[in-house]
Amino acid sequence: MQVLYEDNHIIIVSKEAGEIVQGDKTGDTPLSDVVKQYIKEAYAKPGNVFLGVVHRLDRPVSGIVVFARTSKALARLNEMFRQGEVEKTYRAIVRDTPPEPEATLTDWLVRNEKQNKSYVSAPEAKGAKKAVLDYRTIGRSDHYSLLEINLHTGRHHQIRCQLAHIGCPIRGDLKYGARRSNPDGSISLCAHSVSFVHPISQKPIHVVAPLPADPLWAKFS
Repeated sequence: MQVLYEDNHIIIVSKEAGEIVQGDKTGDTPLSDVVKQYIKEAYAKPGNVFLGVVHRLDRPVSGIVVFARTSKALARLNEMFRQGEVEKTYRAIVRDTPPEPEATLTDWLVRNEKQNKSYVSAPEAKGAKKAVLDYRTIGRSDHYSLLEINLHTGRHHQIRCQLAHIGCPIRGDLKYGARRSNPDGSISLCAHSVSFVHPISQKPIHVVAPLPADPLWAKFS
């Protein structure tokens, strides 16, 4: 974990692939507990530390996670995420070349809870939710493309599912059609930047996370 920004109301960190944001059935220490401990030690806080989880990143994904340090900031950030007032940019290394260098993808996704996987479906399918993202190609190698992605909706596994649907699964993402896993179990998807108006001070915030320390990421940078 790397702290990218902090003040009295929010803290923004960069998580490593493999870290979980909140506790789950694995019993592994979640990122939220690590951040709480950091705040407790950095500010010599007695007792329990308040930390609100505003959004999540899939376990094999790296990059930016925003937490609230006060209940006031949590309520406002939750509403900002709901209203689409937080701009998140992702970078992904995908197999092959997308059909178009840049495009808007609009699909309807259905989540299979048992498989923990989403599928592109017909709009009228039971439980289908509209998913929209923009991508543009910003780099190419012999077998891979580097995409920059802007999300307009926040559906389960949205980027992973929609990119696989156009024949460009994310490198290392076996669940969505990658041919082989990454050595560290990650997938090559990074929540690279976040921009929003601070919920309390009203100042513009723009934070960029470092890309993973991987030779292929370095090749594109």
